[in-house]
This record gives sequence, C-alpha cells and structure tokens, in this order.
Amino acid sequence: MSAMDITICATFLPHNDADAALAFYRDLLGFELRNDVGYEGLRWLTVGPPNQPEVNIVLHPPGADPGVTDEERRVIAEMMAKGTYGAIMFATKDLDGVFAKLEAGGADIMQEPIEQAWGSRDCAVRDPAGNTVRIQQIG
Repeated sequence: MSAMDITICATFLPHNDADAALAFYRDLLGFELRNDVGYEGLRWLTVGPPNQPEVNIVLHPPGADPGVTDEERRVIAEMMAKGTYGAIMFATKDLDGVFAKLEAGGADIMQEPIEQAWGSRDCAVRDPAGNTVRIQQIG
C-alpha cells in the first residue's frame, strides 16, 4: 500500500462575535484575514498564519447549519460559555514572547507557560468565543 498524500487545509472554530474574533486572530496573533463572508446577518471569517498559506482557520457562527436543532444550539452556546466546545493548538519558537503579547493584549489567560509532564512547554488562553487556544514551544 502506498502512502497517502493528505494535508490539513482548514479547521473550524465557532465565534459569537466576528469583530472580536478578528481582533484576536488577526490583530493579536498576527494571522492574515483571507476571507470575510456574510450571509443573512451571519459572518464567516477565514484566517491563517502568513507563513502557512495552505492552512486555514474558518471562524464560523455556531449552529448556522440548518440541520442543527434549537436544543443543539442551546447546548453549543452553553459549551462555548464554559470553554469546552472548541480548541486548537499552535506552535511557536518564542512561547514567552507570544505569551507576553497575548497577556498585554488582554487575552483571557488559562495557563501561563509551564513545562508539562509529557515533555512539552506550553500555555493556554481562551479566544473571545471561549475556545481553548494552546500554544506549544518548538525548536
């Protein structure tokens, strides 16, 4: 069997305030805004790291799919409020510098940089929608 040639193209995270999400991902983390689509009062944003044009994060309105029930929307809203609905992990060569910028920018700090028992050093913040954003030291 030959090896599969599969790469990550996009991942999806919910947002409940497009402007706040844009301020966090573009202005604070330095990601590019690649697409900004509005439809029926809702907004989808695509952002990504400038040095990885093939990797996209789609920030979407939660529960926008017509197949999602009102009860499911309620559960999604509750999980987002608790910070248990969405998560993503980034990597950087300068964890302390990135953390300092996030802290100075008013990010909701969950965990300061720490050496983890499994061997990595990382920190965690919440984005404006409550998604967990972990950042790991590399290199």
